[in-house]
Order: sequence, then C-alpha cells, then structure tokens
Amino acid sequence: METKAEATIEKGADGFSITKIHLTTEGKVPGIEKDEFLKIAEEAKENCPVSKALKQGVAISLDASLL
Repeated sequence: METKAEATIEKGADGFSITKIHLTTEGKVPGIEKDEFLKIAEEAKENCPVSKALKQGVAISLDASLL
C-alpha cells in the first residue's frame, strides 16, 4: 500500500488554511476485487481521524487503484 496526500493551501482574510486534500492510494492486495478495494479505501477516508478533524470546511478527495 502506498498513499500520497496533496494539500491545497490558500490565503484568506484570517491567514492561510488548508482548503482541499486529495489522496492517491495504490495497493496490491491478494484475493480482493477492485470494487471491494475501492469500498474499503472510501470507508477508510471517511472514518480516518485526520479526515474527521479536517472535514469541517476541507474537501477531501480520493483516487484508489488496485495493482
């Protein structure tokens, strides 16, 4: 498994803030189908403690691929 995160930081009236995060995840998982991998990756994104903390006002997107 390898995951990369790209954050967009913008300057507003109150200073700089993270406005978007894009995650890219790739993995080799024996015995798993693509649809199940994508479902698990999406659930992980939604339930991650960091995602929950940042979710207020920050758009978080995900690209996941099973290799």
